[in-house]
Amino acid sequence: MLVPSYLSGQWTTPKSPSKVTDVLDARTGEVIAQVSTEGLDIAGAIDYARTTGQEGLGELTIHERALKLKELALFLGEYKEELYRISDSTGATQRDHYIDIDGGIGTLFTFSSKGRRELPNSQVIVDGPTEPLSKDGSFIGTHIYTRIPGVAVQINAFNFPVWGMLEKFAPAFIAGVPTLVKPATPTGYVTQKCVELMVGSGILPEGSIQLISGSARTLLDHLDYRDHVAFTGSAATAAQLKGHKNIIEGGFRFTSEADSLNAAILASDITPEDPEFDAYIRVLFTEMTAKAGQKCTAVRRAIVPRPLIDAVKQALETKVSEKVDLGKTMGPLASFEQQQDVEQAVAKLEAAGGVATRVGTLPEQGAYVLPTILTWDNDSDEVHDIEAFGPVVSILGYDTDAEAIALAQRGKGSLVATVCTRTKAADYAAGMAAHHGRLHFLDRDDAKTTTGHGSPLPMLIHGGPGRAGGGEELGGVRGVKHYMQRTTLQGTPNHLTAVTGEWQRGADVQRGKHPFRKSLATLKLGDQYASELRKVTLEDILEFAEKTGDTFYAHTDEEAAMANPFFPRRVAHGYLLVSWAAGLFVSPEPGPVLANYGLENLRFITPVTYDDSIRVELTAKRITPRVTDEYGEVAWDTVIYNQNDEIVATYDVLTLVEKE
Repeated sequence: MLVPSYLSGQWTTPKSPSKVTDVLDARTGEVIAQVSTEGLDIAGAIDYARTTGQEGLGELTIHERALKLKELALFLGEYKEELYRISDSTGATQRDHYIDIDGGIGTLFTFSSKGRRELPNSQVIVDGPTEPLSKDGSFIGTHIYTRIPGVAVQINAFNFPVWGMLEKFAPAFIAGVPTLVKPATPTGYVTQKCVELMVGSGILPEGSIQLISGSARTLLDHLDYRDHVAFTGSAATAAQLKGHKNIIEGGFRFTSEADSLNAAILASDITPEDPEFDAYIRVLFTEMTAKAGQKCTAVRRAIVPRPLIDAVKQALETKVSEKVDLGKTMGPLASFEQQQDVEQAVAKLEAAGGVATRVGTLPEQGAYVLPTILTWDNDSDEVHDIEAFGPVVSILGYDTDAEAIALAQRGKGSLVATVCTRTKAADYAAGMAAHHGRLHFLDRDDAKTTTGHGSPLPMLIHGGPGRAGGGEELGGVRGVKHYMQRTTLQGTPNHLTAVTGEWQRGADVQRGKHPFRKSLATLKLGDQYASELRKVTLEDILEFAEKTGDTFYAHTDEEAAMANPFFPRRVAHGYLLVSWAAGLFVSPEPGPVLANYGLENLRFITPVTYDDSIRVELTAKRITPRVTDEYGEVAWDTVIYNQNDEIVATYDVLTLVEKE
């Protein structure tokens, strides 16, 4: 019955361990598994990640890793039903399975898509524009991200055994960093099955993922500055881990996402007759009952206008009575230990002055806690300090919106807050944003389309300050960069071109065959085309104004244009110059260039008046082959000059180009 670990490329369990931990079915109390980590070679597993894992992932570009995530998501989607049935024993309902298992697989899809659309097909990510460091352009600087050379260690909570792993695994994998997962014991057997499927798929490079099933108290002892630890769990445990000597002295990266007393505020501009009131009650109900309230993002404090306390309580109690069927629409807590912890927390809240209303009847067996609504007449500190990690919410009253904001702040840092309002979003954001990782505004316009108060999304950051841990996860490519080192580069344009894979202005160029006649197989960074001059006439300017309808005075009224401090007299439209530039550099016959799909970073710098001339230099700046297509993307550094070699405009032209 021992849940196996997957370390150094093989599945393993301790042989005849002296101490094991029983794992119980949350519905029945029956022993369904045991865990032990006695004798496991943790140090060897970390070395395996730093060597074999790093090597395998390093052979793939960012886009190739992203495609493997998509392949993995499709594969796991074929085994969802199997994961559902295993996860049933955690007390999860079908709705909970959608959140955890489908949500985790969906996160893989999202990171795969964003990795291919928003990141380069390389090993290096350029961060921001190049900075000139010398007058002649021979010394420049920029920033890059490269993957950290160690292991991404996950220490996960019990409430999301699949999503909790995959939301961390996905960005680390795209970054090129191998993962070592340490799930929470009560639900770790579900994580183990998911890892078994991932390894058995044959999709991942060897060493990409490893698993420790059970306690791993010495895990952090083996880490150093090369590594990253992402912890999800209680604030108390996070604080304990932050004091580890290898963080203080060894310098490994540590981020935490901890529990928090999240608030949902019904602003003073909402009445019970408004549709927002019903939307607010739905938020409270959903967060109480989804995963039986075992979500770090669940609403713990409902902050409402004092005259509406009874109305909110009654509406919530009615909805719970009508919708909750214990064992079907809401399951038990994940373990009997959690059941005991929640009951003890509720008892402390009652002792501090909370009046508890428990809704429903407990089943004869299982780690159930009844949905519990607490109301408060006093200004208790305990309601802002004690979290009952289950289907429990406290309703607090306020007299002014400023007081509501102050009550939310007393949570000492939270993952998320909902504010239900029509007119006061700016005031609440000003007072609350710095205390929260996410603000969820709700009214009648988004009530049907919102993804919810308690649903972190892979394209948006998840985390929060203070008690919430001070860490940050997800956030699309931001999450990928958490597993990378940002480094300043200084050197010549040729140095930075070689490192970044992007041509830097001032680096070597090659002229000869028109670069539009070259496929990706022969096109090189620095391939350049330089045009001849084209003269601008007043007739050209006036004709463009008439044909386009852009008769702005700077193009059509000499006196008004000369009164403008930016223009010497009537000037050419910027878009006329960009159009002419295309005519100057284009190679019109069919060839490797398939399409122009946009411009980036367009800036107009020097005005061009009639009798001036312009020319253009077009240089291959960035070449991105697409892994799955017969073409790739090329960004062309484009500079328009006047007859005095002054820069008129700069921008990047984006084209799709055949590989062969």
